[in-house]
Amino acid sequence: MRTLFSVVICGVAWAVVVLAQVQPDSKSPVVDLGYAKYFGTRSERFGVNTWFGIRYAIPPTGELRWQAPQDIESKNSYSSSQIINATIEGPQCYQGEPAWSHGAEATSPTGSSEDCLLLDVTTPMKPSSERLPVVVLIHGGGYVQGNSEDNPGYALVNQSNGGLVYVTIQYRLGALGFLSSSAVRADGVANAGLLDQRAALGWVQRHIGAFGGDPHKVTIWGGSAGGGSVVSQLMLYGGEINPPFRSAIAEYPWMQPYHPDSVLEDQYHELLNATSCDSLFCLRALSTSELVTATQATYGQGYWAIPEGHYGYGDFYYGPAVDGNIIRELPSQAFKQGHFSKVPFLTDHDGYEGVVFTNKSEKTVAEEIADLHKLFPYAKQSFFNELFKLYPRDDFNSTFYQRQQIFGDFIIDCPTYAIASAYADRGLPTWKMIFDAGTQLHGATGTFLFAPPGTPEAVGVNETLGYIMRDYFLSFVINLDPNTESLSNTSKPFWPMYQAPSSSRFSVMDVNVTNLGVREDFDAAPKCDFFAGQSYAVRN
Repeated sequence: MRTLFSVVICGVAWAVVVLAQVQPDSKSPVVDLGYAKYFGTRSERFGVNTWFGIRYAIPPTGELRWQAPQDIESKNSYSSSQIINATIEGPQCYQGEPAWSHGAEATSPTGSSEDCLLLDVTTPMKPSSERLPVVVLIHGGGYVQGNSEDNPGYALVNQSNGGLVYVTIQYRLGALGFLSSSAVRADGVANAGLLDQRAALGWVQRHIGAFGGDPHKVTIWGGSAGGGSVVSQLMLYGGEINPPFRSAIAEYPWMQPYHPDSVLEDQYHELLNATSCDSLFCLRALSTSELVTATQATYGQGYWAIPEGHYGYGDFYYGPAVDGNIIRELPSQAFKQGHFSKVPFLTDHDGYEGVVFTNKSEKTVAEEIADLHKLFPYAKQSFFNELFKLYPRDDFNSTFYQRQQIFGDFIIDCPTYAIASAYADRGLPTWKMIFDAGTQLHGATGTFLFAPPGTPEAVGVNETLGYIMRDYFLSFVINLDPNTESLSNTSKPFWPMYQAPSSSRFSVMDVNVTNLGVREDFDAAPKCDFFAGQSYAVRN
């Protein structure tokens, strides 16, 4: 049974969950963080210990909404004699759903809460050393959905043979994490969700040693909006020289449009209208339920705004924005100018990235053109003329597949080329993969990397390919090179750097339904050069 009590911090009431009737037994793993002790759970099956729902920051509620996160050590009610139960998943951050989507919102067994700045830690029961490399996984979900349990680390930690500590983090989503209007910047912070991620990385630097992790060997890793978040962390504050990580993995990075100030102002005023508020002060005084309901209403207001709406089909509306400080320029400009953290880098994308985000009811060319005008509202006619030269209708068997290719290229495929080539051009160790196995759709690598063999999630998956994929990624995390060791003793082809010093070729590891092999990057082509030169229109 859960016993709830409230503590007031900085004038903000927040709930602390204490599982008073649950105590650690002799086998429970206990960690002492100095300011608090936690007991976790053991999995003999996977050979791991896991702690769920550890707070890394004070709940960002009330007057702390749209403020930078405050480290949990600064103010908390923890007792030195108390051992906190960390055996149950914590609540996820509040979710949202764009107007074009008819799917169900992401759910978590314990529901949603503003008190969601939490992380989970998974460690090997038998670590191979006292200081292990660390993965910090940033979940995806379009910056409006997802939680820390989307991609648990059991398979990776198990296959690491005691060589990895795995951390998954949560961050504020939707309007709570990415409201970035001038009013917010004047009395708070833009891109609060990105600052949450950076605060979690700071907590890892301070405390991962208690779990056997090495704070000097941290890799940030994310897929989709998690991959986009990795890109943002690389760009943060213009690209820090000594970021709180030593390497980065951006899987199928979700580079949706960074909306301009006019749209950011509209988002803010839509939220005011939906709440009958007239200020940020009023928004901070609302109940959570009022604010969450109003936020969901803004997805519809923004999508159906006259004349063409503020976002198109496949865009999740809220997300990172250029604010001049935290994010100082569009990614295309930042990577072109070298304004990013210089660390070893690995990226990938799936074969058909645009399928999930393309309207299946769209049948005619006229519908497709109207759709693309909504997706790229700042584009001139010359943009569309060139776009259809590069993607001629005769090359596709339907408008659906034409549109999915355009969408997948602009939002994911071409950014992987631009970012990987920016790293390679500066002589940094860089690897890129194109994944055409499994479903071949957005997120197809996930089952191979995160589903442990023998579990229901792994049924029907090529287990050998799963071992190979985990070996590549684990070797990169542990040794900063995907080729260094085979932890599963599974043979696999050599994966060359994206652009070796002696070569002018951009080489990728091509994974398809029949084999693995190296080929030239098909994204290094005029279509991606076109998008790179049209940042005013595609805004990524």
